[in-house]
Amino acid sequence: MKRLVLGTRGSPLAMWQAHWVAQALRRAAGVEAELKVITTRGDRLLDADAPAAGKGLFTKELERALLAGEIDLAVHSLKDLPVDSPAGLLLGAVPLREDPADVLVSRQAASLEDLPRGSAVLCGSPRRRAQVLARRPDLDAQPVRGNIHTRLAKFDASSTAGMILARAALTRLGLEDRIRCRLDPADFLPAPGQGALAIQCRADGAEPRRLAEDIDDARAHAATACERAVLEGLGGGCRMPIGAYARLAGDGAALVVTALAAAPDGSQLVKATMQAPCEDLAAARALGLKLAEHLKAAGAEDILRQLASPREDSP
Repeated sequence: MKRLVLGTRGSPLAMWQAHWVAQALRRAAGVEAELKVITTRGDRLLDADAPAAGKGLFTKELERALLAGEIDLAVHSLKDLPVDSPAGLLLGAVPLREDPADVLVSRQAASLEDLPRGSAVLCGSPRRRAQVLARRPDLDAQPVRGNIHTRLAKFDASSTAGMILARAALTRLGLEDRIRCRLDPADFLPAPGQGALAIQCRADGAEPRRLAEDIDDARAHAATACERAVLEGLGGGCRMPIGAYARLAGDGAALVVTALAAAPDGSQLVKATMQAPCEDLAAARALGLKLAEHLKAAGAEDILRQLASPREDSP
């Protein structure tokens, strides 16, 4: 195969990621790749309530194009990709992962603890909001939508004291100067798969699948497989208040994973850590599922069931 067609969203971050994958394929396999921009439902609903809009908000249109043969590979942010792939598609590769941590953007505060009492903080997900409020219940955690540049513009035009964003997004876009504080991912847990890219391919596309595997990073793939297994085991989507962070310890023989499930207001939070030998992806996934069962038994199942239940005042 001399040329691949990569499907991608059109946001600045998505385009950066797709260009990075194209360059990685060129270096690893000597193959040229062209980009095809595909608009997703999530791109059209930037001001909508993302949790209410359902899963696959930023991926379904790319998956349809992949199944139709319009593209050879789809490039996603792994945290946006639902854990249950459509029939005929699979996760072909997880390239080298960027730092999965969240960060604080602020005009003056050097940490979450330094934010003025009662001040407002913009949080782009229920997971971030829950952890901010669990640590600082006095803060006013407000939602924010849009791509990275849009969120930064909203923050700059507001009187809010801070905003939580993914470090990977700011790093990839050359916006590291906006970072005031890195939040330790073992303490302030990221979304499962945060900082990693997903290369999705057709199960019957042998050549594109082989080329994708050339840029797979075994450590990143194992860690994110474990994190996504936690999400799968808890039955949550990427917009639920669930965090997970897995890392290979020492020489990579063992995998350590920490995960949590929380109420959106931070009033309830269940968190635990487990460790096990990491022999392959199956072992990594088994560890994540085991931790999910532990969390459910410790109260996470009740928390998530309440979130999934229709509210009495819903139309």
